[in-house]
Amino acid sequence: MGIKIGVVMDDLSAINRKKDSSFAMMLAAQKLGWEIHTIYQKDLFTENEKPRAYSRITRVDDNPEHWFDFTTQRDIDLSTLNVILMRKDPPFDIEYIASTYILELAEQNGSLIVNKPASLRNNNEKMFITQFPDCCTPFMVSRDKKRLR
Repeated sequence: MGIKIGVVMDDLSAINRKKDSSFAMMLAAQKLGWEIHTIYQKDLFTENEKPRAYSRITRVDDNPEHWFDFTTQRDIDLSTLNVILMRKDPPFDIEYIASTYILELAEQNGSLIVNKPASLRNNNEKMFITQFPDCCTPFMVSRDKKRLR
C-alpha cells in the first residue's frame, strides 16, 4: 500500500459534504490511491507511551445519498500513518488539548502532522491576534458579556 493518511475530524455522517474541506481532501487522497483513516477526537489514546487511535479505513464518494463507507475498523498505532491531518475545529477544551499532545507523540515517532499540534495549542485562534495589534482595529478578548458590550 502507498500513503496512509489519517484525518482527525468531526463525525463524517454529520458533515456538509458540499462545503466540508476535509471531505474534499479525502476525495483527492482517494484519487491518488491513498489509504484513508477517519479518526474522531474521542478515538485518540495512548497505550504504553504509544500514540494510538480507533481508526476507520474509509472509502469516500461524491454522492449526496451515500458519501462514505467504513471498510475496516480497528485500533492502530498512529506512527503507522504517513500523514495525519488535524481537521477538528476547537472548542479549545481539555479534549482538544489532550488530542494535540497525543498527535505530538505521533509526530515525535515520525508521522507528519498537518496543523502542528504545538502550534494549535500555542496559537489559539482567539488570542493569536494579540500578537499583531498594529494590523487590527481596537479589539477585546473576554468572556465577560457585560465588558464586551
